[in-house]
Amino acid sequence: MKKFTLNNRHGTLLKNTVMLSILQWSTQLLALLTVPYQTRILGPEAYGILGVTTAMMVYFQLVIDFGFLLSGTEEVANHRTDVPYLSRLLTAVTLNKLLLAVISAVVLYLLCQFVPQWQDKLGLFFLFFLATFLNSLTPDYLYRGLEKMTAITVRTVSIRVFFSVMIFVLLRKPEDIYVIPLLNIIGNGVASAASYWDLKKRFHISLIRVTWRDVFARMKSSAAFFLSRIATTAYTAVNTILLDTLTAGGAITGYYTSADKLVIAGQNVLTPISDSLYPYMTRHRDFKMVKKILLLAMPPITLFCTACFIWAEPVCSLLLGEEFAPAGQVLRAMLPAAVLTLPNYILSFPTLGPMGLSGWANYSVMIGSCAHLINLVILYFTGNMNMISLAGMVSVTEAIILIIRLVVIVKHRDKMRPLPQEENSEN
Repeated sequence: MKKFTLNNRHGTLLKNTVMLSILQWSTQLLALLTVPYQTRILGPEAYGILGVTTAMMVYFQLVIDFGFLLSGTEEVANHRTDVPYLSRLLTAVTLNKLLLAVISAVVLYLLCQFVPQWQDKLGLFFLFFLATFLNSLTPDYLYRGLEKMTAITVRTVSIRVFFSVMIFVLLRKPEDIYVIPLLNIIGNGVASAASYWDLKKRFHISLIRVTWRDVFARMKSSAAFFLSRIATTAYTAVNTILLDTLTAGGAITGYYTSADKLVIAGQNVLTPISDSLYPYMTRHRDFKMVKKILLLAMPPITLFCTACFIWAEPVCSLLLGEEFAPAGQVLRAMLPAAVLTLPNYILSFPTLGPMGLSGWANYSVMIGSCAHLINLVILYFTGNMNMISLAGMVSVTEAIILIIRLVVIVKHRDKMRPLPQEENSEN
């Protein structure tokens, strides 16, 4: 039996996985500390407002990012030593984000004018939008593609810790909800500015003059990644927005949002594995690593989700406050989606991309999103649309996407051969 050894490329993968894990897990740890405090201070109704605002910002974040996190990571991984190329990439992506942010701001204003219950929340929405825009400016794709996550991890975690502490200091009553986006604006702005400074100082990558042709070419190359991400959001954040409009806001949205937050926190814990694996797989096509990760991680994930399913109401009461016990029903319906998260992440671009089938990572999500929207229409016209059925549809959609990806991978398993030099290095 061949013994697994930690060579240089495995060591780089492990290091960047650890750094991405710290980056993501710090967010979730801080959320576990601040979200229960927020739910107790704001209560179900005010937290419902926060939830629908956050759901809307997910869409705008995706529009402004436009898939650059994936397309940019791939390009950086393939041109990691070409500093002029990386500088052009950074500039073109930044200009694209500025352009998309202006368009998004106009759309947000029009939405607030047309939806009655959002008209008095215009100021709050735009504060969150500014925080979202500043966060999108952080060039994570460069650090991920270069596999140099240490500096950005230390800096970002430090900033997040400071501003999370400030939430406990400044958020004292429901009317203080504006404190949350204001702190995010300052924190995200500082983190983004520090990233650009670090790229110039350590890697000599900076903003330079580019042509508009470069800008639009970058947008065109990232369109497929954007469609995949926006399709994913069509069956996640849309549930919160739809529930808020149907119920005219209130506690129901708060219950759904709070349970969704817990599931997203768990899913984001797994994101670093996929994010660090993507550039690694692009260069090494080490498909055995995919199998090892799934075999190692899935048993504890399944066991943990089973326990949460059994004790869903007590978990929500403990973490969110006694008022949020009804959120346990939503959590229970969403947990199957949580179990499927890691396979869906890893079998997406990290596996299908090196196989030359990255299009199916997008197609599977689009098919799943269409199925989700059809199910929403059925629920609406049959009078069965509520917070529990909406949560259950998320799990159904995740299962559809995973099945499609598994079928494609099995059908094209002959494309899972490693590169010749990788085969030699293992012998």
